[in-house]
Amino acid sequence: MTNLTAIYQTAEIRKVERIATALTNPPNLMEKAGLAAAQIAANRLLNNTQDGVLILAGPGNNGGDAFVVARYLKQWQFKVTLVLTVTCQQLPYDAKQALDAWLAVEGEIQYEIPTGKIWNLVIDGLLGIGLSQHNNRKLEGKYRQLVNLVNAMSVPILALDIPSGLGSDDGCVYGVAIRATITVTFIGLKTGLFTNNGVEYCGEIILCELDLDLSAWLVPHIWIINKQLVNSLLPPPRAANSHKGTFGSVGIIGGSSGMVGAALLSGKAALKLGSGRVYLGLIATDVLTVDTTQPELMLRKSGELFKLNNLNCLVVGPGMGINPGTCSWLDQALDTNLPLVLDADALNHIAVHAHLAKKLQQRKAPTILTPHAAEAARLLGKETVNIQNDRMAAAMMLAQRFNCYAVLKGAGSICVTPDGKYYINTSGNPGLSSAGTGDVLSGILGALLTQGLNVEQSLLLAVYLHGAAADVLLQKQGGPLGMTASELINSARYLLNKWIYSGDSVNLSTNILNCSADNGLLK
Repeated sequence: MTNLTAIYQTAEIRKVERIATALTNPPNLMEKAGLAAAQIAANRLLNNTQDGVLILAGPGNNGGDAFVVARYLKQWQFKVTLVLTVTCQQLPYDAKQALDAWLAVEGEIQYEIPTGKIWNLVIDGLLGIGLSQHNNRKLEGKYRQLVNLVNAMSVPILALDIPSGLGSDDGCVYGVAIRATITVTFIGLKTGLFTNNGVEYCGEIILCELDLDLSAWLVPHIWIINKQLVNSLLPPPRAANSHKGTFGSVGIIGGSSGMVGAALLSGKAALKLGSGRVYLGLIATDVLTVDTTQPELMLRKSGELFKLNNLNCLVVGPGMGINPGTCSWLDQALDTNLPLVLDADALNHIAVHAHLAKKLQQRKAPTILTPHAAEAARLLGKETVNIQNDRMAAAMMLAQRFNCYAVLKGAGSICVTPDGKYYINTSGNPGLSSAGTGDVLSGILGALLTQGLNVEQSLLLAVYLHGAAADVLLQKQGGPLGMTASELINSARYLLNKWIYSGDSVNLSTNILNCSADNGLLK
């Protein structure tokens, strides 16, 4: 795959910083970072030199970056107030040097936010990328008060590297966190910007690489699923001389009594996203013989699907139920040589039946698991909060324990492969938090698996398309309330056709920009 945008974890960024500072002529990373952030502030968030800028500087090098920002904005005649949360003697060497440069231009230091002033911009240089589950630091006391005060100001906030209070690896909020309008992140993108709470707290993300080439020192293993990557995954336009057999057949097993709708949603998604034929193996045999709203779906008893010899993949789980009697259908599916998509109650069965888990681990044909956090917790024998606190590790644990591909759904869905690659999705919105949207994703996965894409390509394209379809509905409906799974299907069909046939490349993703460390201009 081409057009990959890498993401890094804190330890990797720290490694690059150490390598860079050990060079014979080390770059002044703090100066470059502060200049870039100052120019973004001036170009994007400030209107004139009468604007007031409040800059919060903390105890580490993130505070040092803030001093450099303050110095440049002051030299450009903006009205800067700098608030330092520690004494000057507590600063590390590089930050102290930056503070001395601020004082040399007659900059002043405050230790509390002055009252009675109006700010047009707040710049957050409090804590940076140091928070994690390992050190268990939370914002308390003075820092909690500062963050709450700033968040209540109703002015734009520019966060340096990462919003203070947000974990740079896990996207967790440690007590409270800055809600940034723009986050200017340095050297490389961090995983916590894109998953868990990072999606909500970071705002627009601007990357400033500070003239460092990470590829010279690191081999990436985490990437984002964005518009550039997805454009390289699209299947080619269909040949004129094609037929339904060209685009494969999907079998879907699920739909116990009271949950037939889940299987129907999955089947409709598979049909409308391009599968040549879709067979629904319904567990509830006394409900439907035909779906009059979608008569193209071929309804069967669940067991009949295993007698078909033209299936290209199986989707198991939508509306399946947890009745022990439904285990036999999953058991048979695991014995096939077909690619499998396992969702919903198929995952819950695996979590409680050791023999099914063992069969899954030993499969030779590829399998995709699609759990949300609670389902992942059951599969891994953990609490849901533990999954959310380290989504990256949980996703990879799923792939390695069950020898499969997996997507851990949620804000910034994480896709993982059995060989250790991560991808974090950048499409989607809270409108997906409604019943049936996961069933639609399973159907989209089934459809793409029948159309010539390999498993990894199908997973990445399906996850991004699913979120992008919700983003289109969000724009049309004015918000996420009341978004339904059934309307998501037509939105996804529209987008996929548009991307393939109109020459209109994918244009929905988290807004990530690059800036030049030399001049701060957006590329």
